[in-house]
Amino acid sequence: MTSSNFKNVPPPKDGAKGSVYSRFIPREELSSFASWNPDCLSGSTTRSGTGAPAEDPVPAAEVHAQQLMAARQGGYQDGYRDGMAALEGFKQGFATQITAQIGRLMESHGVQLDALQQQLAQTVAQCALSLAREVVRSELALRPELVATVAQEAVDTLLLSARHITVRVHPDDQPLVAEGAADVLQARSVRLIGDATIGRGGCLIESDIASIDGTVPTRWRRAAASLGSDMPWPGADDLTGTNAASQDDDAEDAL
Repeated sequence: MTSSNFKNVPPPKDGAKGSVYSRFIPREELSSFASWNPDCLSGSTTRSGTGAPAEDPVPAAEVHAQQLMAARQGGYQDGYRDGMAALEGFKQGFATQITAQIGRLMESHGVQLDALQQQLAQTVAQCALSLAREVVRSELALRPELVATVAQEAVDTLLLSARHITVRVHPDDQPLVAEGAADVLQARSVRLIGDATIGRGGCLIESDIASIDGTVPTRWRRAAASLGSDMPWPGADDLTGTNAASQDDDAEDAL
């Protein structure tokens, strides 16, 4: 501010007391000013020349607290994101592991079930064969005349061109076959021979072109093989015992 901006105001007179110039500065001599208010006592300041209150500086502790809160929030977000990613990976890995374990369990269960089914089928077949064997043994003992049907069917399986046909049966079955299959034996010129090596109920057919084993053990072995079993036919002693038991039962019934 230059001196030309001031108005020429005469100085106070010497010795003058009570002059207004000794108590205030004229407005014209002031370039800017602001009125005083009680807020100045609380630390508030005003902008020079504008009359508007100045912004209060933010305390360093509050700034630090805000930064700490922002850091905590950022850490929480990062930790939550990483935790969710780890949880998703764990769920996928756990599901894969459980699926593999269940697959192995089901495979093992399937193998055990197949083995159990096979064992059950074999057991059922063995029971059926045992029952069938007892039935056949009873039929041979109670109805020995069935050997004639066996011999007739065996002769019929031979070709008509077969010659020199011989039927071998047990000596006890020879009269039964001669009576029950007389027509077939005569038509094919079959010679009937008693052979003690042939078990009761069976026969052995011989010809110039083929032989047919119609003995009971051979027929039984074929029937058992069709069911996947190798259960043998009982020996001659067992058959003898069966026949003796049947005869004892018949004697008891007669009494």
